[in-house]
This record gives sequence, structure tokens and C-alpha cells, in this order.
Amino acid sequence: MLQKQISVFIENKRGRLADVTKCLGENGIDLSALSIADTTDFGILRLIVDKPEQAERALRDGGFAVSVTEVIALTVDDKPGGLADALRVIDECDINIEYMYAFNKRFEDKAAVILRVDKPTDALARLSCAAADLLGR
Repeated sequence: MLQKQISVFIENKRGRLADVTKCLGENGIDLSALSIADTTDFGILRLIVDKPEQAERALRDGGFAVSVTEVIALTVDDKPGGLADALRVIDECDINIEYMYAFNKRFEDKAAVILRVDKPTDALARLSCAAADLLGR
């Protein structure tokens, strides 16, 4: 299943990450995963949350620049080569992985990852056919 990812453009200044997480917390939104990529002046904070529509609204109302994209969340065997097996399925379909990051929760003996790919519907279909353990809400 495709999941909504919240991306927040934030200035690379002390306290801005705290401002985002405070806004989410005050609105009862729970974080499942996050990643931040930064440059000297700004960063892109990517979030997986339990209530993406509410998070988008709260962050916009809080003055943040926000966008929503679809990503794939799946678990892979937490062992050497577990991630490689899932990525091979995507590579065989000529689908490009734009970025990925991990969840902050564990799922028994599995590790969970978020993938942003250039053909999400195709990747999702191929992963489903390969019996990948896709996460959904």
C-alpha cells in the first residue's frame, strides 16, 4: 500500500526541528519515521505519521512549507542481505529508488524501510507479486 509522506521545508536554524515536532505533538500526531537532509541554509524533513492529512493541515497552519508524496513502507528480513532481496525486486523492473530511510519501530524480526521510487504504482505491484511484507494503515 502506498503511504503519504509529509515533507517539510525548514531553515537550518537552531530550534526549527523542535518547532515542527512541537506542532505535531500539540495536534496529537504520532511520528513513525523521519529523515532529514540538509544543506547549509535549509533542510527537508520527511515524516511518516499516523494522521497525514491532519499533520499537513497543522504544519501549514503553523507557517511551514509542506508537501505530500506517496512512498512505499515495507519490512525486510533483519539479516544480512534482507534489504538486498527487496531492492533486487524493484531493480528488475527498471524502477529507480530516489531515496530511502528506516522506521524507528521494530516489527518482530523485521526491519522496516520507506522507499521513494520513480514509479510507485509499478513498484508496489511488483513487490506485492513478490510477496513482500508491505506495511499499511
